[in-house]
Amino acid sequence: MKSNDRSILLVIGKALLYIWVIFILFVLGWIVLASLKTNQELFDGFWKLPETLQWGNYYTAWVQSDLASYFFNSVIVVTVSVLGIVLVSAPAAYVLSRFKFFWKEPLTLLFVIGIGIPYQAVLIPIYLLLLKTGLINSHLGLIIVYVALSLPFTIFILTGFFQTLPAEVEEAAAIDGASANTVFWKVMLPMARPGLITVTILNAVSLWNEFLLAKAYINVNDKYTLSVGLYQFYQSMQYNSDWVSLFAGVVIIIFPILIFFLWLSDRIIEGMTAGSGK
Repeated sequence: MKSNDRSILLVIGKALLYIWVIFILFVLGWIVLASLKTNQELFDGFWKLPETLQWGNYYTAWVQSDLASYFFNSVIVVTVSVLGIVLVSAPAAYVLSRFKFFWKEPLTLLFVIGIGIPYQAVLIPIYLLLLKTGLINSHLGLIIVYVALSLPFTIFILTGFFQTLPAEVEEAAAIDGASANTVFWKVMLPMARPGLITVTILNAVSLWNEFLLAKAYINVNDKYTLSVGLYQFYQSMQYNSDWVSLFAGVVIIIFPILIFFLWLSDRIIEGMTAGSGK
């Protein structure tokens, strides 16, 4: 491909990217603006600014619609799930990347295949399993499901990252008398911190927005996660038509994880480049 063609494609790619970013910012800005209007202002003037900022919409969404309890449910479920994912995935990825054994290739392939299995394909079998074990309608059951279904992707990413770490440091620690556990926890795991931070952020964002599994396995109102709670709030709109409070609820669910992602976005880039450039 000629350099001129590459330059044209690069310009087109950047232009499309800028258009997409502008569109996303526009949508987010409009949602925030709509959440600060009255219902009358929302329907009277789609593009008009509110005469008075209606911060009470957030109170309605947070307190009266019980999004506060759903928010803390999501914090607990996502935090414990991400910790479980990292604690299981890191040792597994380390073994798959640094050790040689008979089942290494089939196991690695199994995790790769697991990435391509859609949640819908295992929705009913998992439901029956949770029902038999008494874990349906519980945060513990949902956490176990989140951890299990997130392992293939996380192990795949961390396996590639551990493979890029220098073997000399590992060998030096072993020569000094360090056991395999010591080498992993005190030598290799700290070196893999960029990769661990990357998978932590990606899993946190994914699970915070997860709806299908939470809706399928939890049917108790006080145990809903934020995404399911917001859906229930939407369902109630057919009775009270409080759309501006619904937009406030959307802001509540989007912006915490968006701020978290933007705050640590540099760490994601660092983790990806560190894993591919060694």
